[in-house]
Amino acid sequence: MKNTWRFGEREFNYVREVLDSGFGSGTSGGMNNRFEQAFAKTIGAKFAITFNSGTSTLHAALDACGVGAGDEVIIPPLTVISDVDVILAQNAVPIFADIDPDTFNMDPADTAKKITKKTKAIMPVSLYGVSCDLDPFMKLAEKHGIYVINDAAQAFMSQYKGRPIAEIAHITSYSLENSKHITTGDGGIVVTNDEVLAEKMRKFGSLGYAALKSKDGRIRLNKDIFQDPTYKRHDAFGYNYRMPEVAAGVGLAQTERIKFFIDLRLGIAKMYEEVIKEIGCKYLIAQKIPAGCNSTYWCYTVKYVREDISWQDFRKKYMEFGGDGIYAAWALIYEETFMATGIFKQRCPHYYKDIEYKKGLCPNAEKVQPSIMQFVNNYGSLDEARPKVEALKKTIQYFK
Repeated sequence: MKNTWRFGEREFNYVREVLDSGFGSGTSGGMNNRFEQAFAKTIGAKFAITFNSGTSTLHAALDACGVGAGDEVIIPPLTVISDVDVILAQNAVPIFADIDPDTFNMDPADTAKKITKKTKAIMPVSLYGVSCDLDPFMKLAEKHGIYVINDAAQAFMSQYKGRPIAEIAHITSYSLENSKHITTGDGGIVVTNDEVLAEKMRKFGSLGYAALKSKDGRIRLNKDIFQDPTYKRHDAFGYNYRMPEVAAGVGLAQTERIKFFIDLRLGIAKMYEEVIKEIGCKYLIAQKIPAGCNSTYWCYTVKYVREDISWQDFRKKYMEFGGDGIYAAWALIYEETFMATGIFKQRCPHYYKDIEYKKGLCPNAEKVQPSIMQFVNNYGSLDEARPKVEALKKTIQYFK
């Protein structure tokens, strides 16, 4: 079996338990509930709800916050396309706020400038394992009566000023896609301390079943009620975004092992950091971690600021020396083809027909994005990562 460090006997045992139980769905089995309860306790929140992706978690979060047609949601342009997709799915309007050029996260000061009477939510991203600057966002939310949804897909167990990030925003969303700190293959989980928001999100992700509660996704607990012909099943609108029970079994096992996965990434990141420091390389500038915060290093991320050697040539040489390659940051959302060409307007012409996102909208993001280098941090051991770190050392020395 491949990835034995990633999946082990504990995952197999929980999957077998689901299969041996008769392979119920999330509406009848209990593995999703067990995963949710364990994750909420581990991450530092009262409520957790599982989903089939980290995109559907964000969709449910927006709906729970009342985001609808014509409302505005402020997001950074340097993030995954999912953040804008779910806004468009609600027929809402994405508004882009610039990033801090050192942390790469959304800038609260520019966010404040973008708030209007139509703003319903702020959706910052805790990028690469470093928390966004939550205090100013929460103050803006309180001042304007809006919500903060923290897209923490890459920031499991991250802290902000000594506190778990899950304690702070109204809603915090995590992705369980295969490259994340813990995974169910594909999947997502969203947390909140607000019981009303929790129940709304659960119903949105499970066809609006009336029996769903903030802490329980099962609806077939009482057959006398559920099987009665007069029973009304649905009291809210919702999609079928549920996580399969077998995936929840994997998620529970991964949650129980989360410290191992976090510590491994921290150790690998430290190796990259020490090589850069040892050689005295000044043109690879690591993502800034603000005081009181940490990084759980979804990847090891730097700005490449050397002009005489291209980004592409540096990557090529790194691979020649045995590196796994270097990932670039996403293109800025408003520069992606379907946004830049106006294809997105077909989603809801009534609200989008006059919207234009022009170059220069977020100058920091436009400057930083082409320089970002992401080094793979998802190895099974320090020994497996060591040749990749050595390849970085050789590359820096080669271009010295």
